Amino acid sequence: MKFVYYDLIFLVLFSLIVGIFLYRNRRNLKREGLMYLYRTSVGMKIIDYIGGKYKKTIKFLSYVAIFCGYCLMAIMVYLLGQLAYIYVRNPDIVRAIKIPPLLPLIPYLPSLFKLDFLPPFYFTYWIIAIAVIAVFHEFAHGIFMKRYRIGIKSTGFGFLGPFLAAFVEQDEKQMNKASKFEQISVLAAGTFTNLILAILFFLMLSGFFVLTYSPAGAMFNTYTLSKVNINGISMIDGIDVENPTNQGLIDMIDKNNLTDDLILGGNGNSINLTKIISEGKTYYMNIDILKEELEANEDYVVLYNDLPAINVGLRGAIISIEENEIKTYGDLVEVMKGYRPGEEINIKTKYDDEIFEYDLVLGEDANEEGRAIMGIGIISQKTRLIGKVSEFFNFFKQPATNYEPRFNSNLIVFVYNLIWWLALVNISVALVNMLPMGIFDGGRMFMLTMWGITKSEKFGKLMYKLATYFILGIFILLMFSWFFAIF
Repeated sequence: MKFVYYDLIFLVLFSLIVGIFLYRNRRNLKREGLMYLYRTSVGMKIIDYIGGKYKKTIKFLSYVAIFCGYCLMAIMVYLLGQLAYIYVRNPDIVRAIKIPPLLPLIPYLPSLFKLDFLPPFYFTYWIIAIAVIAVFHEFAHGIFMKRYRIGIKSTGFGFLGPFLAAFVEQDEKQMNKASKFEQISVLAAGTFTNLILAILFFLMLSGFFVLTYSPAGAMFNTYTLSKVNINGISMIDGIDVENPTNQGLIDMIDKNNLTDDLILGGNGNSINLTKIISEGKTYYMNIDILKEELEANEDYVVLYNDLPAINVGLRGAIISIEENEIKTYGDLVEVMKGYRPGEEINIKTKYDDEIFEYDLVLGEDANEEGRAIMGIGIISQKTRLIGKVSEFFNFFKQPATNYEPRFNSNLIVFVYNLIWWLALVNISVALVNMLPMGIFDGGRMFMLTMWGITKSEKFGKLMYKLATYFILGIFILLMFSWFFAIF
């Protein structure tokens, strides 16, 4: 049975347990908005002990937490600006990401939107991540409150159906009487803790990966591409081109209802593309992608070269060439140096846990005489937001290399993805919580900072409101840009 079925059973059981708990303790619940709050004194002894005994340490950490808070606030504002720019200027990236920009992180999100660049996000992962984030975040607030003699009324849990939250309820009057430094310290404490947790989980992730995974093949994410001048295209899908312009080619494709009816490859891994002739040379491309390129109104399009890899439908992780075992992309590069154009080789790949064999005759690199190539490559995603995020979270992996668990693959993958999500969600919460707008700690922190700089409470509150409305405006812009890109 796949883990997702166990996960769904756990979701149902957990929801029933929460429902029974809420019913039995309904007299102790207080409704605030859509949530029900269950107040307790759980954790108060720990908060009192740490906050009372380690005052000097907490005072030092206050400066570190505040500094980190301001850094995260600046980074988050910059990232929000970059995100707005991408959503407005690059609708193709928005269509690739698919997720609405204001959608919260919910279980099964990658599966719902078919986000292949993210691992599965089970309910089990979600509930563990929420528990870790909420408990440590709120306890950090409470410990700093204790250090600065700000009263704590209660601790507890919030319920929104099966979704949980933790809270430490402060004495608002005492909070307002505290100095601005003390208030900002308390506000920054939760985010600082999430940042520390994210770093710890990243370190744990890299250590776990090194111990439990090993390189198992060279990866590629594209066939060899070339820029082709549009006015040089003479034939598409066997039909002569009469008007080699952007609009002329688009009209031709629509008029003839061209589809990807050319089948390349075999071994159960055939691919459907369209054949394109330009200046006597053969190229291939998906017809929908070709139309998108033409609609961009550039004087060229990027097409696949007519090379061995695409002709045999090569795909998956390359694990051997002849008798040579391939574990990394570096191995592939070294092995290929021993072959010359025109030689026939046998390649084995692993794709969806199946082994495939291909026999192909090597081509010659157009830019380097005598260099044998099969016609594959790596497109770097570093210039895109997704690529930068992916590279950051996979800093311990060799590039273009497939990895597999050394043992008990189901358990290893489950634990690895859990740690990965714990790291990602912690850093995400740390960043988002420092946005200088009303509902986040960063909003009040921003107001107190403006108040402290200008010595004017009125100005501080005005800047706080303006920042909140400005960020709300960006969110609205993001949603409209997403809607028009998708629909």
